[in-house]
Amino acid sequence: MIRLFLELIRIIVIFLVLGSMMGALVKLIYANLGINVDNTNGGWLVGISIFILFFVLYRNKFQFSGFYKGPGKEKLPKEVSNSLILCSILMLFIAPFFN
Repeated sequence: MIRLFLELIRIIVIFLVLGSMMGALVKLIYANLGINVDNTNGGWLVGISIFILFFVLYRNKFQFSGFYKGPGKEKLPKEVSNSLILCSILMLFIAPFFN
């Protein structure tokens, strides 16, 4: 039970730290292009796309190095991973057009 709790804490920290770093990087790239997606629907798309990217990263890499040692630890199928990453990248590209 304690391992599960520690794994949940680890997931939250990974998503907060890496997610905020990725969000800042995307915001910096958009700012250099003269695009502002703050307080728009495009900002939501950016957040969802970052969440999807880190979901794929966690399921394919991070879950194997954590505290939880129980069943159900397997990678996403290659087709699912590729389609989720492609959808996430497309959302990052179309986010500036949603005002």
